[in-house]
Amino acid sequence: MKIITWNVNGIRAVERKKELQNLLETYVPDVLFLQEIKGKREQFSNFLTKNEIYEQYYHSAEKPGYAGTGIWISREFLQNVSDATFDVQVPKAPNADEGRVSHVSFVFNEQIYDLLSIYFPNGGKSEKAWEEKLDFFDRVLEYMNELRNREHEVIVGGDMNVAHTEIDLARAKENDGNIGFHPRERAWMDRVLENDWADVWRTKNPKVTDVYSWWDMITRARERNVGWRIDYFFVDKNFVKKVSEIEYLNEQMGSDHCPLFMQIDV
Repeated sequence: MKIITWNVNGIRAVERKKELQNLLETYVPDVLFLQEIKGKREQFSNFLTKNEIYEQYYHSAEKPGYAGTGIWISREFLQNVSDATFDVQVPKAPNADEGRVSHVSFVFNEQIYDLLSIYFPNGGKSEKAWEEKLDFFDRVLEYMNELRNREHEVIVGGDMNVAHTEIDLARAKENDGNIGFHPRERAWMDRVLENDWADVWRTKNPKVTDVYSWWDMITRARERNVGWRIDYFFVDKNFVKKVSEIEYLNEQMGSDHCPLFMQIDV
């Protein structure tokens, strides 16, 4: 199973630039997680809604041109699963009107899988937004644990809007305490790991530095690789052994984020 997660920063823009098509043709994922789709299905082209290769699920924000998530699953892959369903919420999580969660469940090889594409809040707009971000973090972890307790295999991917440790961003000292690298956000990441979840890429690359997934476009930071690693895949720590490959696709353009590719042997 090949899965890619990508914050596209506007799905119509990456389609128009042909960058989405380039990604699909190059890596041929079975599953594609999307964040910041910034639009509604009725605004999208046939390629984005009636694709011959992929079944396409979206959870759009009520506010126009904002946030939103999606999951694409190849029709060929769907032939090998049963009981596929789509959901759009994490119980009790705030920001339910912002399209932050797309959740597909299915049965594959007699095992229930839960795949969640999540766009975590930034939290920088106000004190209220900050508290909502922290609440969102907590509710997501609760839900991950709940699904796992049902003996489901859980794969969470997306833009978490937090760099965990100092090697996950280029300028850690300058950003210490800022939104995205605040002790309370980083403590949530600690709790994720303490609950026996794995940050898959970091687990496979424990000491690798200078690998990021987001760069500030205004300062052209990508040209200098002054970035942040804020896009992740989380799985149960015992599931990591099934991951044969995981890589940030730094050469893929079209957004201020790069995609994260993961191959699972199941």
